[in-house]
Amino acid sequence: MNIRPAALVALALACTALPASGQGVVVDQGQFEIFIDGQSAGSEDFVIRRANLGLGAALFANGTVTIARPAAASELRPLLRATPPDGQAESYQIEVTGAGAMELRLARSAGRYVVTIRSRVGDEDREFQARPDSRVLDLDVAHHYYFVRDLRVDRSTHVLEPRSRGQYALTATDRVEEALRVGPNVLQVRRVDFTSSDGLDRTVWYDRQGRVVRVAIPGREYVAQRTDLVG
Repeated sequence: MNIRPAALVALALACTALPASGQGVVVDQGQFEIFIDGQSAGSEDFVIRRANLGLGAALFANGTVTIARPAAASELRPLLRATPPDGQAESYQIEVTGAGAMELRLARSAGRYVVTIRSRVGDEDREFQARPDSRVLDLDVAHHYYFVRDLRVDRSTHVLEPRSRGQYALTATDRVEEALRVGPNVLQVRRVDFTSSDGLDRTVWYDRQGRVVRVAIPGREYVAQRTDLVG
């Protein structure tokens, strides 16, 4: 689907109107170790900031994800802009080098999300429906789950998975307070179980500050666990 010139302008503005790395108040920052098929397969460094802009506040999340699997090594550099306090997606961009190399830009415009993708197989333009509760949860990006930490139980939200061109409904089904061992430490956490209309259920553990401690997607044999929290 071709994108109209006005939508391209909106996309460019949304993706470039981002704060410098030193601006804003840090709400979370850290590192994850990534496991795939039970084996250590990479790492993720990230920071989430809240910035006050001319028309209000915004949340900005960026990071570097390194997947070190020999047959599919890649590096991801995602950057998300969301609306506080809940985290609805406003714009998103990601650069992938190595396996699956691409550049992707997504922006909200007049009731839809406009997406441009540039990859080795060519250029692609796409649109997704935008809803008031839309979130971005991209593949292999654990810190994005910060933006679904407050979902109400049994109420679904609309999720975009830009690189797979997917969208689905995500529903929190259970919240349990428990202790979780993270390295040598034991943290008091809230475990949230999510069901998804894409068939891949998730479990996410959050600490008392709402920070993502662990993400597990059994259907993909994927686990990301914080390495910087000391309890």
